[in-house]
Amino acid sequence: MLRYRILIVDDDELLQKPLKHILSGKYETVVAASGEEAIDVIEREKIDLVLLDIRLPGMDGIETLKAIRERDDKILVIMMTAFEDIKTVITSMKLGAFDYLVKPLDMEEIEIIVERALENLRLKKELEILRKAYIREFEIDKIVMVSKEICEVFDKADKVARSPDTTVLIEGETGTGKEIIARYIHNRSARFGKPFLAINCGAINKDLVESELFGYERGSFTGGLQEGKEGKIEAANGGTLFLDEISEISHQTQVNLLRFIEEKEFYKVGGNTRIRVDVRVIAATNKDLAEAVREGTFRRDLFYRLNVACIRVPPLRERRDDILPIAMFFMDKFNNKFGRNFQSISKEARALLQGYDWPGNVRELRNFIERIILMEDGREIEASHLKMLLGQTARDTRRRHGEDIDIPPHGVDLEEINRRYIARALEVSKGNISKAARLLNISRPTLAYRVDKYGLANGRRR
Repeated sequence: MLRYRILIVDDDELLQKPLKHILSGKYETVVAASGEEAIDVIEREKIDLVLLDIRLPGMDGIETLKAIRERDDKILVIMMTAFEDIKTVITSMKLGAFDYLVKPLDMEEIEIIVERALENLRLKKELEILRKAYIREFEIDKIVMVSKEICEVFDKADKVARSPDTTVLIEGETGTGKEIIARYIHNRSARFGKPFLAINCGAINKDLVESELFGYERGSFTGGLQEGKEGKIEAANGGTLFLDEISEISHQTQVNLLRFIEEKEFYKVGGNTRIRVDVRVIAATNKDLAEAVREGTFRRDLFYRLNVACIRVPPLRERRDDILPIAMFFMDKFNNKFGRNFQSISKEARALLQGYDWPGNVRELRNFIERIILMEDGREIEASHLKMLLGQTARDTRRRHGEDIDIPPHGVDLEEINRRYIARALEVSKGNISKAARLLNISRPTLAYRVDKYGLANGRRR
């Protein structure tokens, strides 16, 4: 069982003895008669808590407190004074003292305050253990930060983490690591140790996102659980809710989300009981939300509310200094996972890696390196390992952009092609213009304009 060590700092021997007597039964105790002697003890021994008299020969208690904080800010300090000198007490508390006692000391009060202080210390140590385990699990301690661009991202994340409840909008292409940034903010904030829940709004049917977020009461809708369900917002109470692909939520869900962010209160679907929770919202998008606002697909007021602190994660092609360090990190990771022994990346392979634009960003690079370590042999990643993969990806990219499409000598009627694609999308979506817009990967207002332009309005629904 852990035995805490307490340092008693007082030049009055008549006080030292009773303090040592009542504390030594539970804790290891050390005595110092001056501030200088106390600092010497702290530099030589592990001390958890200091009982520090304000009036000392030589260095006084305030000076000693400052010196303790400079050497180890994790040591808890309880000040002792013979006078209720409020100004001195306030100064000591501002400098980080845990509490204070007024002489003559009440021995029962001392035991209570010491126990409370050490319980606080125990909880902090447990939290630090949890933090380190969390960092290992999500490899936050191994985030590659080489380029100036990504260092600036994490500098912003550190600043945002100082606030416990500021909403955050993280922008960036698919695969840039937006959730990693969100977890980093949570880990660095006062909310660490409380839940971090993530929901991909684009991976859930729009009609179900609201019940996932807010939960629902029993019998609210057909197909729901008979007993009802707790939503992600309620489950994240005290912690952080990460909403990925925030642009995909419906207009009604946007309204209810805005109300929750502003009031910290919500109703379950089908419920009439107001539920109050304390949750920080971090949203992410791979789309231009400002453009979505202009197009009318995203509420302006919700955009402004989410965009209190905005962090843009640059794509890998804009921070090429990170490509090789990230590749080396994944090489080591998959060496361990697959029992392989790749040691380096050849000069030619490095040139290929750095010359490629990585449209899938870090996620694509990770998958490349994983396939190589799993499938190839040797101690070095070579250019031959990459050419086939990069060549296939380049072909896929050209195909997506239409670069491998032949145009006949007589040309094409692009307007007719557009009209036919739109008509087919409306047919597949049974006239639902919102679903058709998603199929065509264009905005709803843009599609509505083209539907009217091509005279297809008869088959459309909202």
